Amino acid sequence: MSTPTSTPPSDQAPWFASTVVYQVYPRSFADSDGDGTGDLPGITSKLDHLADLGVGVVWLSPVYASPQDDNGYDISDYQAVDPSFGTLADMDALIAAAHERGIKVVMDLVVNHTSDEHAWFTESRSSTDSPKRDWYVWRPPREGFAAGDPGAEPTNWRSAFSGSTWELDETTGEYYLHLFSRKQPDLNWENPEVRAAVAEMMRWWLDRGVDGFRMDVINFISKRYAADGSLPDGPAWPDGGLWGDGGPFFMTGPRLHEFLAELRREVFGGREGDFLTVGEMPGITVEDAVELTDGASRGGTGVVDMVFQFEHVNLDHGTGGKWDPQPFSLLDLKASFGRWQAGMAERGWNSLYWDNHDQPRIVSRWGDDGRWWRESATALGTLLHLHRGTPYVYQGEEIGMTNLPFTSPEDYSDIEAVNHLREAVEGGADQAEVSRLVTSMARLTRDNARSGMQWDGSPHGGFTTGTPWYRVHENASWLNVEAQRDDPTSVLSHYRALIALRAAEPCVGSGDFTMLAATHPHVYAFTRATPSTELLVVVAVSGQEQPLDAVAADLGEDVAAWDAAELVLGNWHDDEGGARAGLAPLRPWEARVLRRRLTP
Repeated sequence: MSTPTSTPPSDQAPWFASTVVYQVYPRSFADSDGDGTGDLPGITSKLDHLADLGVGVVWLSPVYASPQDDNGYDISDYQAVDPSFGTLADMDALIAAAHERGIKVVMDLVVNHTSDEHAWFTESRSSTDSPKRDWYVWRPPREGFAAGDPGAEPTNWRSAFSGSTWELDETTGEYYLHLFSRKQPDLNWENPEVRAAVAEMMRWWLDRGVDGFRMDVINFISKRYAADGSLPDGPAWPDGGLWGDGGPFFMTGPRLHEFLAELRREVFGGREGDFLTVGEMPGITVEDAVELTDGASRGGTGVVDMVFQFEHVNLDHGTGGKWDPQPFSLLDLKASFGRWQAGMAERGWNSLYWDNHDQPRIVSRWGDDGRWWRESATALGTLLHLHRGTPYVYQGEEIGMTNLPFTSPEDYSDIEAVNHLREAVEGGADQAEVSRLVTSMARLTRDNARSGMQWDGSPHGGFTTGTPWYRVHENASWLNVEAQRDDPTSVLSHYRALIALRAAEPCVGSGDFTMLAATHPHVYAFTRATPSTELLVVVAVSGQEQPLDAVAADLGEDVAAWDAAELVLGNWHDDEGGARAGLAPLRPWEARVLRRRLTP
C-alpha cells in the first residue's frame, strides 16, 4: 500500500475543513425585478436552496458600483452597491438572511486594480503632480520613443485580455499599467496610502456583517521592480506574437507576504469571529502556497486561509494558452492533485474547485454531457469533494449545468473572448480561421459560466421574467433545480449527500490522503484516513467499465476488508439496485465511497 501523507489531528483542523463554499455570480443567478439582470434580492430569495444544499459559506462575485467593463471586476466605488444589483440596504438584508440560515457571506475583493472611473484614478490621471499620482503604476514612454509611437510602451507585457498592458494617457503623456482591461488600472501597492485605504474599506465591510473576502489575483499586487523603479520586458510567448510574458515580474512578487500580513493584521487583528480569506493566485507554487496559508486562522505564519491555484485547470491548455485546447489526461490530473495534496499535507490549506466564473462547466469539459451526463457530473463531483481542502460549488454545478453552444462570434459576450476574436480579425484572420477559433474557444470560454441559472422549466429557466442580459441554455427546460429537487437520483441529491458527508465525517476534513493506482489512465482512487476511520474513493473517469485490479494491488492485505466495507455513497441508480459494493468493477462514470472503522 502507498505511504500516506501526514495530516494534523482532527482537533487541529480549521473550521472551514468541514464546510463547502457556494459561489454566486450575481448577474446570472436570480433576477427579482424582471430587468434581465440578477440582483441582491434575487439571491436572498434563493437562500433556502443553498441552505437545503448544506453549504456553509456563500461567496458573491463583485456587486460593487462598476461600469461593468469586466462584469463587475472593474470597481468604481468599493463602498457602494451597483444599482443593477440593488442597494446597500439590499446587501444588509442578504447578509442578515444568510446568517439566519447559518451561512456566512464572503465578498469578492478586487484590489490589484480598480476601474478607470474610480475617483482615485480620476484624480491620479489628472496631473503628474496629483497627490494620488503614485496610487497607480505610471511610467514614461520607453527611452528613445515618443508617447504613442509603436513600441513606446514601457514594457512588452501582454494583457490577459489581449494587447499591451500599458495604455497611454493623452493628458499627461505617460502610460498606466493594466494587467487586464485598459479600464482596469493597477493600483500601486508599494504606496502605504493605498494599502491603508484598502484596509479601511475592508473593515467597513466587516462592520456591516461580511464574514471574509475572496481576493482576486491577489498575488499580482507585488511587482518585481528593478532598483531604478523600472519594470523589465518579459520573455516572448511561444506563439511569436508582438507581446511578451510579464508574469515573472508581477506574479508572487517579493513583498507579497509582507503586504498580506499587514492587511491581515490591520483588518482582522483583535476582531472576534470566524472569518475566511481566500487568495486567488495564478501561477502560485505549492511551496509558496504552504507558506502563505500555514495556519493563518489559528495563529500561524500564514496570511490567507487558503488559495485558489490554477495548475489543474490549465492542464488542457496547449502551448498557445487556453485558446489552444488539448485533450484531457487523467494521469496529468492525478500528478497535479497528488502533488498539491502531498505538499500541503502537514501545513497550509487548499481550495478544491472545478467550476467558477472564469472556468467552463466541468461536465462538458472533462465529463460526458451526452449519454453519461448525470453519471459523469456526479462522478467528478465525488472525485473533487473527497480530497483534503475546502470544496467550492459554482452556481449550477450542483445540478450539472453544461456548456453553451457557440456557432458565431456574436455568441460570445466575455471581454476576454471578444478581444481575442477581434485581435485575430485585425491580424488578418480569414473567415475560415475565425470559424475555427469560434469552435476551439467554445470549450474553455468564460461565457459558459455566465449563462442564467436554471431554476425551472419556464422561459429563461426561471432566471428572469424579462429579457436576460446573456443567454440561458435551451436545456433549462429539463435540466433545472425544480426537476431535480425531489429526485433522489438527481445530480442535486448527490451534491447534497457529498456536502452532508463532509459535515458529518471528520475523516473527510482532516484525514490523511493516499493516492492509489497512480498510473491507471481511467480510474481515480485514493484513501482518506484518521486513526479511527478510513475512506476509500474509487471513480471511473471513462464511459467504459473499469476493473479495480490496480487499486486492489495497492491496497495489498487490506483488500478483503474493503470488499466487505460499508458503502457510504454511490452515484449509480439502475435496475441492479444502485451502486455496486466493495471492489467490484466500476461501471461507466461510476463513483463509490467506502468506509471502514479501524480498531484503536
